Amino acid sequence: MSNIVKRHVGFGMLYSLLLLAGLAVLYIVDFPMDDWTDIWTMHKSTVPFLIAAPLFVLFSGAILGLFSGLYWRKRWHQAAREMESIREGQQPLKKRSFSLSELQHTWAELERLQTYMNEQAKLAQKLTNERVIDREEEVQRIVSEERNRLARELHDSVSQELFAASMLISALTESEEEVTPLFKALKQLEAMVQQSQLEMRALLLHLRPAALKGKTLQEGMELLLEDLRAKVPLSIEWELDTFPVEKGIEDQLFRIVQESVSNTLRHAKAESVSIKLLQRDSFIILLVQDDGVGFEVGTEQPGAYGLQNMKERAAEIGAHLRVVSVPKQGTRLEVRVPMLDREEEEA
Repeated sequence: MSNIVKRHVGFGMLYSLLLLAGLAVLYIVDFPMDDWTDIWTMHKSTVPFLIAAPLFVLFSGAILGLFSGLYWRKRWHQAAREMESIREGQQPLKKRSFSLSELQHTWAELERLQTYMNEQAKLAQKLTNERVIDREEEVQRIVSEERNRLARELHDSVSQELFAASMLISALTESEEEVTPLFKALKQLEAMVQQSQLEMRALLLHLRPAALKGKTLQEGMELLLEDLRAKVPLSIEWELDTFPVEKGIEDQLFRIVQESVSNTLRHAKAESVSIKLLQRDSFIILLVQDDGVGFEVGTEQPGAYGLQNMKERAAEIGAHLRVVSVPKQGTRLEVRVPMLDREEEEA
């Protein structure tokens, strides 16, 4: 038996004895007795009244205290469970009705306390999320600035040095006869420098990717591909349908084009690449295909990190990215973006 029940039983029995004593005193005062021994002999049963009366009131007080203790033990255990739920951040209390106004007031206070704690938890989560977002944006800004700085330094130093070396090798090659060993060595060196230039341009494309800056996806892709066509010894062809594209989809598709072309320049050893942006039925379709060395899909490749980036970008806009590659025949990348009806989506 818990302490609260024991206390209520004890209080009930004590109260009953005090009540019996008080009534006995009043009776004796109002009805004085000539012979006190009559109290002991005054009974109709086998138990004298002097013994039966205290036993009866003690038993009655114990029963009353037991029920009172059980009732209050149940209520306090219920309150303890609700306090535990408040501590654990569970849902607000359900409305309960009690006959005692004190319990109603206590439960109302518990409800207000839990509502306040839930509001404070929501506010703390909101502030934490905002701090994380601000911190991520700051990190992204610093990373972007550092990438741009590194790209500028590479372009102003290494890229220009490679261009100068390529021009010098070309001049030396023209002054040599094709049958000499020096001519062959110069041609090999020229091919190596040109490949290094390709990889440098691909690296610069990774470090400092162009942005649309108010242009449509088609306009941005055309400017990017025209710039690459003028700088790299690679046949670049494109077909771009004209249709509106939402801003978020535009940005991700543009980054995927940059990533795929960069991978082609660095790893494919291709002679040509074709880029298509089409609208078919309710899909935007982006196709990038080259005639390079290809690779085994599913195996770890040097450009796997870039491929993973493209998959993540496609997933962000609900698109499906599919890569088909055949060794020594080339690679085909296809991105299918569903064009959702905005009115249906909002409904």
